Amino acid sequence: MKLDRKVKLLLVLVISIALTSSIYLYINSSKQYEEIPYKLFLTHVEKGLVDEIELSDRAKITGKLKNGESFITDNPRTEDFKEFLLLYNINVKEVDKSGVLGQGISFILLLAGIGVVAYLVNSNNSKQAEKEMTNMSKMDTESPLSNRITFNDVAGNEEAKESLKELIDFIKNPDKYNKYGARLPRGILLYGPPGTGKTLLAKALAGEAKVPFYAVSGSDFIQVYAGLGASRIRELFKEAKESGKSVIFIDEIDSLGKKRKGANAQGGSEEGDRTLNALLTEMSGFKGNEGIIVMAATNRIDTLDEALLRPGRFDRQIEVGLPDVNAREAILKLHSKNKPISKNVDLKQIALETIYFSGAKLENLMNESAMIAAKKRDKYITMEHINKAYFTVLVGEEKKDRSSISLEDKKITAYHEAGHALVAKKLSKLNRVTKVSIIPSTKGMGGFSLNIPPDKMYQTKRDIITNIMIALGGRAAEEIIFGKDNITTGASSDLQKATEMTLSMIGSYGMDEEVGLINYDVILNSNLETDISLMERSKEILEKFYTETKEILKENRKYLDSIAGKLLDKESLIEEEINEILAS
Repeated sequence: MKLDRKVKLLLVLVISIALTSSIYLYINSSKQYEEIPYKLFLTHVEKGLVDEIELSDRAKITGKLKNGESFITDNPRTEDFKEFLLLYNINVKEVDKSGVLGQGISFILLLAGIGVVAYLVNSNNSKQAEKEMTNMSKMDTESPLSNRITFNDVAGNEEAKESLKELIDFIKNPDKYNKYGARLPRGILLYGPPGTGKTLLAKALAGEAKVPFYAVSGSDFIQVYAGLGASRIRELFKEAKESGKSVIFIDEIDSLGKKRKGANAQGGSEEGDRTLNALLTEMSGFKGNEGIIVMAATNRIDTLDEALLRPGRFDRQIEVGLPDVNAREAILKLHSKNKPISKNVDLKQIALETIYFSGAKLENLMNESAMIAAKKRDKYITMEHINKAYFTVLVGEEKKDRSSISLEDKKITAYHEAGHALVAKKLSKLNRVTKVSIIPSTKGMGGFSLNIPPDKMYQTKRDIITNIMIALGGRAAEEIIFGKDNITTGASSDLQKATEMTLSMIGSYGMDEEVGLINYDVILNSNLETDISLMERSKEILEKFYTETKEILKENRKYLDSIAGKLLDKESLIEEEINEILAS
């Protein structure tokens, strides 16, 4: 028999009252009494030493002396006994106790109350676990007749789309492939940076095939209850099988699919291993062509267990990378469809300036532009709105109140940003410096120099060195102008980037002759002892590049002063203005 919430609360309240009463009676009945003769009791009464008496129908009576001591003595059980006590101003309390039976009942009530509360707590935990298990039946599913996403709603990612399109016919007509002995790929793993459209591609596949779409997150299976994660996996696959042809999508699969514990593996847990084993078992348990496909997405394919990546589990692994210039233009067009875009807006130019932007970031750019235009109540979204949104997405909103910034701080920021811009212009003709500003932003930046590298598939060693020296340009300019003792904390993020690039160059890409072709990531993941040669070599390289950066700035000191002076005057410069200074 199931009890509703109100009945449970009432029951707990009644039990709490009974517990309190029982504890009181039990404690009260367990007082230490000193037994005295009845004659001595009468002497105490006559001397006025007795404070109170508890009268009952028992053979003994209890009382308390004025000095606080409790006593017990014989009960005369006479009709005038109470009157006798009152004549001596004794406080008389008449109680109805049934001796040992009353104490026994109180104690039994106490034990029963504790037992019932323990049962309710345990029952509540069991039902909570049961509720967690049944929650999987309320997953995010879409009816084939609902407004579905298709591949037309996904811009860019052409290679990934082509790989997925052939699966649509596989899902719709599995018998056609069964004749040739071909089976439907059991799993498709989409991997790549965040915001590149992995979830969107999975939804589009289900939309094109017009089958139910089950979307869950890897973290949904990581629970505090033992065995619950594995139960949820089984429940998910059971429901998908009942629906027939369908797409199961597990986002952030690295939450449950991390490498299991082994000789050299790191991380994992017993509960996590059980959940992963359940997923592997379910994926292996498919019949040849049920029309069910499992899709998953991750940003960290290197952390996944090898059993997940073998053929028969996730047969296909499709990289969903950052969009190239043509894909960015297509994505911008897609997100501009329902917006009043001005004819003067050049989406191709925006695509060229948004290198390393993901699809989600491009959508955010157009949304910010629309919000700025709406705030100003302009009829169309113009390049001015998009440019403002562009810098908002990258560095945050401009601070309105800049009165607290001293002239000295402005000068330091101006030379710092001028150093970045000048090094970028002198080291590479392909790098563009689209804007330099000393206006502080809401993201805590005192200013910025926007350096856009060329859109390339690979980075060369020269490209990495150039980017390291550009990052060091701000600190180098500060040291040249203000001296070693007056360098500031403004270069902290620059030094972080420079260090990361240097470590990657020599430790991951094998681009340093002294360190050689060793990949230190492999060594670190193998739990082998490593010396500090990588750190020492990184320090040497950074010192070398820093010296070269300072030399470039010293040789072009007049340009450094000119750019900084213009920044102090105008607060921001665009690329054309920087080029004019360098051409003078």
